[in-house]
Amino acid sequence: MRDYRELISEETRYFESQDPFATELGGLLSGLRIAYRTWGTLNTQKNNVILICHALTGSADADAWWDGMFTEGGAFDERKDFIICSNVLGSCYGTTGPLSPNPLTGRHYGPDFPAITVRDMVHAQHRLLSGLGIERIRLVVGASLGGMQVLEWGFLYPEMVQALMPMGVSGRHSSWCIAQSEAQRQAIYADRDWNGGWYEPDAPPASGLGAARMMAMCSYRSFENFQSRFGRDIQEDGLFSVESYLRYQGRKLVERFDANTYVTLTKAMDMHDLSRGRGPYEVVLRSLQIPVEILSIISDVLYPKEEQEELGRLMPKSRVIYLDEPYGHDAFLIDIEKVSRMVVEFKNERALQEAHSAA
Repeated sequence: MRDYRELISEETRYFESQDPFATELGGLLSGLRIAYRTWGTLNTQKNNVILICHALTGSADADAWWDGMFTEGGAFDERKDFIICSNVLGSCYGTTGPLSPNPLTGRHYGPDFPAITVRDMVHAQHRLLSGLGIERIRLVVGASLGGMQVLEWGFLYPEMVQALMPMGVSGRHSSWCIAQSEAQRQAIYADRDWNGGWYEPDAPPASGLGAARMMAMCSYRSFENFQSRFGRDIQEDGLFSVESYLRYQGRKLVERFDANTYVTLTKAMDMHDLSRGRGPYEVVLRSLQIPVEILSIISDVLYPKEEQEELGRLMPKSRVIYLDEPYGHDAFLIDIEKVSRMVVEFKNERALQEAHSAA
């Protein structure tokens, strides 16, 4: 199995918990290992904490995949903020997941890794923050799978969180999104090297995982973006430019990500439903009393703006803001300048409200 530690920043730290971790769906882990990064300094009041939650194939290295957000006066300002980002439970970048050793068998978990949910991810993050002595979070921010974690923080630990900023996400995974995820998983399963998830270290299901990524990229961008960027251009090798692009994206993911991890995390996303076990959906959303700034991407075909507007309509202290760019779902990673400015404006607004309340 590839050593994904090669892809993890040397600045990464590891939190080890020997306490058992029970998952929402009935699984049990004997302990947790959580990879995380921090930037800036925790102030004496411990009230300058910003928690970043990453998306499906992200890692704790938020300064790499969200480069440009970490600037003086920007969304994440190391002079003022203490910023934390941890690799999610079930991932392959240092946190306990399918590649971790299974103490019951002596080999890695592989497909035996217990089914997890977004709530499990947040509980694991909470265990990390508690271990670091952090009791208050000024802002939780993230997009896509990260946005799901942001929302769950508001329901699981409302006494700890002061504000939420989810981006490009819904309150529950739609049948449209579940269908996208299942098609991608079936591509992985169809690979002759899949072997029920027990693939050989030197023969992962590369074709299947690459095809899954190609499918995903078609939902991460938009018609307008593909049309303007690629059109019907044909390269010297006879491939359409868009074919070459998708194949490149597939190869890139195969080189940096694990197939069992992809299956585990997409299934967790499909389980995303803020109302599960809590009551009627609208009633649950109306119960949230934390300020929420919801970033909606107009061209997002995976999580259309109607889903963010539904959150904004039902959550009493929420507001929807719009990123009107042609890049699709991935706009939060592309139009960094605008996204950073939106985060700053929300932070500043919250600071003024807090100052007014304290006066």
